[in-house]
Amino acid sequence: MRVLFLLLIGLVVIAPLALAQSGVVKKEVLYNGIELSSPWPPLRTAKEMKSLEPMAVPYLKNGPRVVPIDLGRQLFIDDFLIESTDLKRRFHQPKYHEKSPVLKPEMAWEKSKTAAFAAPFSDGVWFDSKQKMFMMWYRSATGRTCLALSEDGVEWKRPELDLEPASNVVLKSNRDAATVVLDHHAEDEKERFKLFEARTKKSPYHIALRVSADGKKWSDEVKVSGPSWDRSTIFYNPFRSLWVASIRGHDHVGQEGVHRLRCYREANNARDVLGWTQHTDLVAKGDYIPGDLQPWVAADKLDPRNPDPRFQHIEPQLYNLDVFPYESLLVGLFTIWQGPDNETCQALGIHKRNEVLVGFSRDGFHWDRSNRERFLGVSEDPKAWNAGNVQSVGGGCLVVGDKLYFYCSGRTMQPADSGATGLATMRRDGFASMDAGDVQGSLTTKLLKFSGANLFVNLESQRGGLQVEVMDEQGKVIDGFSRDKCLPLVGDSTKVMVRWRGGKDLSSLAGKPVRLRFYLTKGSLYSFWVGDAKGASNGYVGAGGPGFVNNQDK
Repeated sequence: MRVLFLLLIGLVVIAPLALAQSGVVKKEVLYNGIELSSPWPPLRTAKEMKSLEPMAVPYLKNGPRVVPIDLGRQLFIDDFLIESTDLKRRFHQPKYHEKSPVLKPEMAWEKSKTAAFAAPFSDGVWFDSKQKMFMMWYRSATGRTCLALSEDGVEWKRPELDLEPASNVVLKSNRDAATVVLDHHAEDEKERFKLFEARTKKSPYHIALRVSADGKKWSDEVKVSGPSWDRSTIFYNPFRSLWVASIRGHDHVGQEGVHRLRCYREANNARDVLGWTQHTDLVAKGDYIPGDLQPWVAADKLDPRNPDPRFQHIEPQLYNLDVFPYESLLVGLFTIWQGPDNETCQALGIHKRNEVLVGFSRDGFHWDRSNRERFLGVSEDPKAWNAGNVQSVGGGCLVVGDKLYFYCSGRTMQPADSGATGLATMRRDGFASMDAGDVQGSLTTKLLKFSGANLFVNLESQRGGLQVEVMDEQGKVIDGFSRDKCLPLVGDSTKVMVRWRGGKDLSSLAGKPVRLRFYLTKGSLYSFWVGDAKGASNGYVGAGGPGFVNNQDK
């Protein structure tokens, strides 16, 4: 018996060692079938990051043979899902709401002798399903953190809180940027809300974590990071149950175009994600330790330059990157700095030009940035609330009915230096559509696998129509799911079920690899998904919204 026990112990010790020596490493496979490389995160060099070449996206070249689609609406922001098509992809941008700015500096504590400011930086806008309220954290001109509340996301009020008499101030600390996260997975109710603030209590900047049960009363600092820079943010990646630090790096010895870039760190919890020790300057120069901080992403040659002829020579830089989960992928809000430098701005009485672009990631590290149109842009009117320096807000977007709500900060120098909060909206899933004109077009997906029973689409086709057929692995149309048996869909809806004559649903195909082929005329197809009869996608909805429990569509 003892001999058998020793043999078993030997197998337990030797087997993993043999696997390691043979080079066999078990790789992580994501919800969408993407297999992560080893080591992970990838060891991207500082030279690659600063090359001005767009970031390569491995899963678009070598994706999974079969794509599982049980999690979230499937968006056409790239070719990950597409086998072949003659439809045309069109990217869309949100439009500023007519009531923008929806919050502007009006109170004494939002003003200083030289400026007025009532805008997130990144802070956050979330919908808390427990309090049934939109909640906005923002920065005042005096560096205080304040809280505004809204029932509809458009009209905002300042609640009277306890920290300062008759004010909505929640923190007096003189902070720079900050990120607020409503943590739906918090084990302790006292830590449902997490705030990561950049401040200089210790030189240089550091990121300090505070926690709260309601977003109003905050704890003392419970964790402080290693050295950092001001415009650094944190986000939660629910697809891998990890916290990620998007840390501003600075390369003071490099070219002008690489001064502002991003470093990366991931961890299992909100405290450990702040556990780096290296200075971001060293990481930006390429002197880094894997697992501490490491190079991630920077601006590249395709990013827009300042349209002012005086500054068009300036290489764009990545000023900030806020990230949030939407349906089946991560969306990145890339704040692109276009100059000029702070000294020139002060001399000319203008703001540096920052505009927000959008990118997408299906593995949490690599970014597809095919859309280089300005997503949240600067107004060319020098008196507008967003005449310069538009920046994104933590939480990303909220789903409000059939629309996505994006908040941002904007700045102007007229009549004085001030910052306010804007709101922009777009169609749900509206980042990109696959379009057809008068001539019917088609789109065939790669092999897909699902467990649901009902196919839904987000479609606008007022004058044309959509039909769908289902094919097996060999490309043969499956009996009962042919195009001629599909009831044509005409109209405009962000959620409509696809039906076939005879009343068959997709339950008989659950777990089997199949392809979908969409036939479209005079219309736009935004997304598809397979879910329950109510059309719930099980995907993530950014920072939540009315009607959702937490931030998932269930």
